[in-house]
Amino acid sequence: RRTTRQGDEMQMTKWVLFFALMGLIALPALADSAQRAEMRAQAGEVVHDLSWPWPFGRSMDSDHDGVPDGTDLCPDTPMGAMVDMNGCPMDADGDGVPDGLDQCAATPKGASVDMNGCPSDSDGDGVMDGIDRCGGTPAGAMVDMYGCPKDSDGDGVADGLDQCANTPKGATVDMKGCPMDSDGDGVPDGLDQCAGTPAGTLVDANGCPRKADTAMAQQLLDTGMIRTSNIRFASGSSELTADSKPIVDEIGRTLVEWPELKIEIGGHTDSSGAAAKNQALSQARAQAVLDYLKAKFPTIKGGQYTVMGYGEDKPIADNGTADGRAANRRVEFSVLNREVLKK
Repeated sequence: RRTTRQGDEMQMTKWVLFFALMGLIALPALADSAQRAEMRAQAGEVVHDLSWPWPFGRSMDSDHDGVPDGTDLCPDTPMGAMVDMNGCPMDADGDGVPDGLDQCAATPKGASVDMNGCPSDSDGDGVMDGIDRCGGTPAGAMVDMYGCPKDSDGDGVADGLDQCANTPKGATVDMKGCPMDSDGDGVPDGLDQCAGTPAGTLVDANGCPRKADTAMAQQLLDTGMIRTSNIRFASGSSELTADSKPIVDEIGRTLVEWPELKIEIGGHTDSSGAAAKNQALSQARAQAVLDYLKAKFPTIKGGQYTVMGYGEDKPIADNGTADGRAANRRVEFSVLNREVLKK
């Protein structure tokens, strides 16, 4: 019996020594576990540390990120996220969605992203939310790099929606960006200084009824032509004399104010010389006047003007006298669409 009791005491002693040894080994692990628990508590986490403190066997990895709980500084990493050596998610493009979960890598800085890490574009203008300074851009509008509509002609209607580009500055436009013209005089609202002009009234560039401000303009209104015997040419030639050019200039200044008119420039001679020669000379002189006008006044369009040489066929005075012949040597600017003058 004594031998049995001694054997039991020896067995008990072995177990005491075993547990004492295990306690000494476990102390660092317990201290490390307590330290981690304190750090997590200070970070505001609710700590329920149920991990086994013994260092033997496989280490636990609660969030399955490949970093053991004992060294994982970010223990609640989402499944699938790529982590660094400390167990914390990596986010290469800084959009808040971890690499490994981010389906749109390299998102531009500042862009708003969805839960998959992909940029959102609420107004569909091609500029991402978060970078777009002009949210709610209308569909179809052209935008700049900041997502704001471009408006090349400054009429308030965005390029891409503007159906009338290059609207004159100051003109009132409709929702399509096209100038409005309430009185139909050809001068847009906003630029028209005489709104409500009666239909058909000839107006100037300001939209106001045109007035005859010179004797030539009044002659044009009253007779439908400008007739002058003061345009002279070198003898037997179609070359304008120097003293005739100021007269042609004055006529040109009058005609450019009436771009709607179709004008015939008619050349006339007296009866001296052969009729065929006179007709050819009068044609050449009429053409010379038109060429001079077109060179001096670029707004005069050749398509609105025709020339005709009448020679000696249409005298307005007696060719038997010097004064009569001088009167017959003339140039006439005749309006072919006189109905325009009656508006």
